Amino acid sequence: MQAWRVHTHGEPREVMRLDEVPEPEPREGEVRLRVRAAGVNFPDALLCRGQYQIRPPLPFTPGVEVCGETEDGRRVIANPSLPHGGFAEYVTAPEAALLPAPDALDDAEAAALHIGYQTGWFGLHRRARLQPGETLLVHASAGGVGSAAVQLGKAAGATVIGVAGGKDKAAAAEALGCDLVIDRTSEDVAARVKEFTGGRGADVVYDPVGGDAYAASAKCVAFEGRILVVGFASGRVPAPALNHALIKNYSVVGLHWGLYAAKDPAAVLACHAELTRLAAEGAVKPLIGARVPLTGAADAVQRVADGTSTGRLVVVPGEAVAADGAVAAGGAVVPEAPARNGGDA
Repeated sequence: MQAWRVHTHGEPREVMRLDEVPEPEPREGEVRLRVRAAGVNFPDALLCRGQYQIRPPLPFTPGVEVCGETEDGRRVIANPSLPHGGFAEYVTAPEAALLPAPDALDDAEAAALHIGYQTGWFGLHRRARLQPGETLLVHASAGGVGSAAVQLGKAAGATVIGVAGGKDKAAAAEALGCDLVIDRTSEDVAARVKEFTGGRGADVVYDPVGGDAYAASAKCVAFEGRILVVGFASGRVPAPALNHALIKNYSVVGLHWGLYAAKDPAAVLACHAELTRLAAEGAVKPLIGARVPLTGAADAVQRVADGTSTGRLVVVPGEAVAADGAVAAGGAVVPEAPARNGGDA
């Protein structure tokens, strides 16, 4: 079979190589899946760089979430067992952790539902305790992680402010249903949030970016607000001024979604059931920025690493074709129209 493998650490486009390798053999408690679609996530770039908290032995295949097909024909969502990641024709995954792919979503959308939406749901509901009527500020709102938080925030009854970088990404965030979109390249984020909220600020801030995004968040978080630390896509880990949190009475809340699989697996199952329900109702629908063939995986991971992608990029191996025919040939990336909150394409 074909699989992308990292033979040395570095930038994805430079270190990922498409190899011919044997199909992976399941270990005890695992099953082999045919990959129908594999979501591209920022951790894939960190894996390539050797900067992720998990460092699989070289060579390894990145790709941390897939929609796959079991040997008995079931369509499932899974986190592949590294070093046999999802940018391949076949993967192995723990059988006990397989989740049924929602019928309301196609393969690419189902793959993209898992990490980003589970992270959003646990972050907003378990960690930040978002309430109906509160104001939610989402950084990188047109990205794969941010777009999920926007939809989940709207589904929870929040007023959602989206921050995006550039006109195209701002347009995508607006199409998702944001009540206000701020273009950070031309507007002062903190000033616009305060203006929109009548000086109160945002009750919950969803920050997968860090760096300057966190600094802006601290300036415009509301009294008793919560800044949710989700990741550091900017490459800079902020150092919060705890005296500032004390003076303004706000909380800085961390989120590591991966811990729930070990510490509260029942909650992961309950979350998936809720996401499946929301997908069936049309309240959430992953924003697929582009679907690419297996040959385009390295370029897709590099785009995510560089922060130039909109929505979730998804690798679709083999002959699988999206419902709208938007799978590229020869490694090219074909963009799709942004999906509106509520399921419109």
